Amino acid sequence: MTQQMADIRKEYRRGHLLEDEVGPDPFALFADWLEQAKATGLVEPNAMTLATVSGEGHPSARMMLLKSFDTQGFEFYTNYTGRKAGELAANPWAAMTFWWPSLERQVRIEGVTGKVSAAESDDYYNSRPKGSRLGAWVSHQSSIIPNRSVLEARHAELTTEYADREPERPPFWGGYRLTPVTIEFWQGGVHRLHDRLRYRREDGGAWIIERLSP
Repeated sequence: MTQQMADIRKEYRRGHLLEDEVGPDPFALFADWLEQAKATGLVEPNAMTLATVSGEGHPSARMMLLKSFDTQGFEFYTNYTGRKAGELAANPWAAMTFWWPSLERQVRIEGVTGKVSAAESDDYYNSRPKGSRLGAWVSHQSSIIPNRSVLEARHAELTTEYADREPERPPFWGGYRLTPVTIEFWQGGVHRLHDRLRYRREDGGAWIIERLSP
């Protein structure tokens, strides 16, 4: 049965994104937009789609949470044995997309990924609730399992085992940093005349701003 969705339509009217309103630093603009997204009460404003590509050129994408960023890049954490990790090992290029509908804004980031240091992974791991830390030990990410009960049973075992002590970070779990080469800011516009400003990193490290047609 065909589902027609041509009549699902929204006119974007929240404003424009103009060159004289942004600075030369894309990380500062991202920080400003993220803070505005937080202020709207949006659930998990740090949620993003992470897209990766296998060595055979097959794309895949999934929702994840951004956990940190600075001028060096954008960090996320995951299991090093899952599908995304295998794809990043074969092809370190990846893309992130943030969508903040209440602000009619999108940010697209493309760049090269690499693992963060063990110390950084330890710091983030130890900041998580204990149940989540134990959950990292339970999951052999992307592997086929017979049912949910095997996860719950293993988590219960570990909860008992670590009742009086703290678990260490699994060696197969940690962070990645995406170092961007382009960061595109998108603001929805009336009549689909959206504003797109792309920051592109030149070979010397400087950023140039380019306006893209919608």
